[in-house]
Amino acid sequence: MSSDERSDEAFAADVRAFLAEKFTPDLKAMTARQAGVFAEGELAERWHNILYEQGWIAPAWPEAYGGPGWTARQRAIFSEACARAGTPKLPGMGLSLCGPVIMRYGTEAQKAFYLPRMLSGEHRWCQGYSEPQSGSDLASLQLRAVPDGDDYVLNGTKIWTTHAHTSNWIFLLARTSTEGKPQEGISFMVSPMNAPGISVRPIISMSGEHEVNQVFFDNVRVPIANRMGKENEGWTVAKYLLEFERGGGTSGPAMEVALGRLKTIAGDEENGSGGSLLDEPGFRARTAELEIRMAALDWTERRLNGGKATGESVGQGAASMKKLSAAEGGQLIEELAVEALGAYAAADQRSALGVHANEAPIGKAHALTPVARYLNGRANTVFGGSSEVQRNILARTVLGL
Repeated sequence: MSSDERSDEAFAADVRAFLAEKFTPDLKAMTARQAGVFAEGELAERWHNILYEQGWIAPAWPEAYGGPGWTARQRAIFSEACARAGTPKLPGMGLSLCGPVIMRYGTEAQKAFYLPRMLSGEHRWCQGYSEPQSGSDLASLQLRAVPDGDDYVLNGTKIWTTHAHTSNWIFLLARTSTEGKPQEGISFMVSPMNAPGISVRPIISMSGEHEVNQVFFDNVRVPIANRMGKENEGWTVAKYLLEFERGGGTSGPAMEVALGRLKTIAGDEENGSGGSLLDEPGFRARTAELEIRMAALDWTERRLNGGKATGESVGQGAASMKKLSAAEGGQLIEELAVEALGAYAAADQRSALGVHANEAPIGKAHALTPVARYLNGRANTVFGGSSEVQRNILARTVLGL
């Protein structure tokens, strides 16, 4: 065994010991009642603080900016261990998306102000990209930012803004020019959510969860000093950020856990002939196909992430490939989980969801979240750029069409 392998084994043991101590039974119980994409409220805050105190809150950040200085292999070990333990998935708008943008495009003053506060959790971020008429066609956005002295004055709206109701900062794209191509008149800037003129309207999803919102800007003043990069060059910044949203981190270990959850349900539910769904050749074939797809995703992520330095993106084409595979594979897993539940999938479990819910699930414990995960997961192939957009990017960047 090489010294690197011995070092990785020791690191993995440290991670497992940390999770065994810090991911307490009450945190596990709270996590089990959440079906959304990201942990919310008290759960998110508590787990963030635990990781921050350990120095592990931003595994992919360079050490110079407060990251732990891990190798690609160590980052993968940590991600796999957290996925298998079932730890909360923390909102990544600040640490995973805006943070790398500030590192690359921010001034030294911006880096010194924002990055430490992202790490500590003092700043909680949301993303202002989509608008009611500008989703996949993001370049058509119309939120206007008009210069006025040392400020921009913003008017317009953003939609599907995850956790806007619990965030105190937002990074956003605004139109600062109407000349030339639509992409050429966009700027990237940040604003506190308590700025006068910002209001938030909740949007309740089909699963009954309040994750997303519509945000309104009514003569909101944002200092020009809050812009990242040059005026009218925000499209370049936005594309860089989307590489992290679509291709950042690792999805393979979480998919493996989701497959295990599916098998538990299928192995516990009867097929009507005295056996379980896992005894059905057709069902086994579909789960085997998913296992192959997820194994391919896992090894692709290892190859891509292992070839990049800490804090770097994987590139636009690879990001789209990862996003497609993870989004569509995740939907297939949740579809099969709902199918495996049978009649229990018709039960309304919404009152038993949420970190402070105390109602027992209808049926077995594994019946609580699959339908909510399925409904929530319908957005997987839309947010961050729809699957159609990802295929267009691959056609252009990889196939040269």
